[in-house]
Amino acid sequence: MIRTIIIPKNNILHLTIPNSYVGKEIEVLLYSKDELTQERLVKGGNSARFKGLLTNEEADKYHHYLKQARNEWNRDI
Repeated sequence: MIRTIIIPKNNILHLTIPNSYVGKEIEVLLYSKDELTQERLVKGGNSARFKGLLTNEEADKYHHYLKQARNEWNRDI
């Protein structure tokens, strides 16, 4: 697999295909990275917007807090 990022200087792009790819079905994708980011934000649900916001340690602390809070809801008053 070959993957690279380029910044074109004009609207023409020439590709050289490796010999090992000749005669095989290949896929060529062309998109702007900022388009991909915008698409993810639009398609993603509410929780998708927050992916990667917390570290694993922060997430563990948050889950522990939520577990304690839920246990308090179920206790007899």
